[in-house]
Amino acid sequence: MFEGRLYIDGAFRESADKEGFEVRNPYTLAVIGEQAAAADQDLADAFDGATRAFDSWKRLTAYERAGYLRKLDQLMKTHERELAEIITLENGKPLGEALGEVRYAASYVTWYAEEGIRVMGEMIPEHLPHLRLKANRVPIGPTGIITPWNFPLAMFVRKMAPALAAGCTVVVKPAKATPLTAVKLFELIHEAGFPKGVCQLITGESKGIGEAMMAHKGIKKVSFTGSTAVGKALLRASGDTLKKLSLELGGHAPFIVFEDADLKKAVLGAVESKFRNCGQVCIATNRVLVQASVYEDFIEILESEVKKLTFGDGLTGVDMGPIINEAGYEKIVSHVEDALAKGARLITGGRGMRSRGEEGGFLFQPTILADVTPEMRITREETFGPVLPVMVFTEEQEAYDLANSTPYGLAAYAYSRDLSRSFRITESLDFGIIGINSGRISAAQAPFGGMKESGFGREGGRYGIEDYLVLKYTAIAID
Repeated sequence: MFEGRLYIDGAFRESADKEGFEVRNPYTLAVIGEQAAAADQDLADAFDGATRAFDSWKRLTAYERAGYLRKLDQLMKTHERELAEIITLENGKPLGEALGEVRYAASYVTWYAEEGIRVMGEMIPEHLPHLRLKANRVPIGPTGIITPWNFPLAMFVRKMAPALAAGCTVVVKPAKATPLTAVKLFELIHEAGFPKGVCQLITGESKGIGEAMMAHKGIKKVSFTGSTAVGKALLRASGDTLKKLSLELGGHAPFIVFEDADLKKAVLGAVESKFRNCGQVCIATNRVLVQASVYEDFIEILESEVKKLTFGDGLTGVDMGPIINEAGYEKIVSHVEDALAKGARLITGGRGMRSRGEEGGFLFQPTILADVTPEMRITREETFGPVLPVMVFTEEQEAYDLANSTPYGLAAYAYSRDLSRSFRITESLDFGIIGINSGRISAAQAPFGGMKESGFGREGGRYGIEDYLVLKYTAIAID
């Protein structure tokens, strides 16, 4: 049984009012831990502590900050198995995927330990002979980080690592369903010796914590990953203190298969993109658009591959684990039922079940729906589950029109062996991330983020650290 605590001003502690909440395994629904729920006093202490620590943290050299990140990087690699097991226990994803998440998260710490020392200013040509002009990039200030449950380690490390490298202090608020992974990571942060107040961990109800974070004048930036509705609420709330926001919100990724594509590779890419973490991924494929001439051939190969997938307890070597909760399960069921009622053809799967009778969590079979049309909810709403709807198109422009017919613009995929078409794909799709002939596209050195109602700001690479920096211009008279 895990006993998760808050981490405030360099020490683990219970909440001020001794309140907590249960953390359950989504496969068995058994209680696996008790996590402290931050009270108002805890929130104030965390925000104030990050504000106090900012002045000394930003004054360290980039090399000194990199030294702390390198220590954390090594500790994450040393404890990767333990971190992965906690992820699987509280999130449900297969252990192999959880290990992959830990390594992916550590890659951001590795990258930003180096990227922080590459932040540079510049001298500007003077307009008067006695002036010297310069522009420096400086840390924006204490930063709030709010993340969801589907990647309980990678999501906040991807934000935290560039913030720390830039010279910002951080207050991390992980999802209530999956706080224990964050607690373990903060144990490693403590072991790495980060100075008091630089990293803070608060857990509990999202709404109250989010409101307090947005209201606190010391927090200068908030980075959020979650739903578009919540992102819009945070954006409205940011006006009172003019906080800078980075928002990675909803998605509805199209996956286009043109007639000249290698169909087997396209199928494997679609399966990799869709069924990782049981489809509970913001950049997961939500619609497959297949050119008419290869439509049935693609479905035949896809059916064969999807039927190979196994699902169950993430600790037992399966390909997919459980749905995170009943609400997520019911949304998947409703999308499938709506599509079938409106004429979709069920190729395989389509059924949900309890993992352990009436007492267990929810599973859903890996599912393919063919002959899907734009009138169906599944083509407009993010399913966040292991259901792959397949649509047909005839002409190239029709594929782009269908792909772009969504308010979201996070990720898109396309398969074609035509070099000229690959440029047209890039220029025609209104998405922040595009994978061509690949279903796996995320990397620490690459920008991650969306367009339209999928938010703004970027994580990863040299672009990711820019969101935690502001320009400071100085004119110096030398006579």
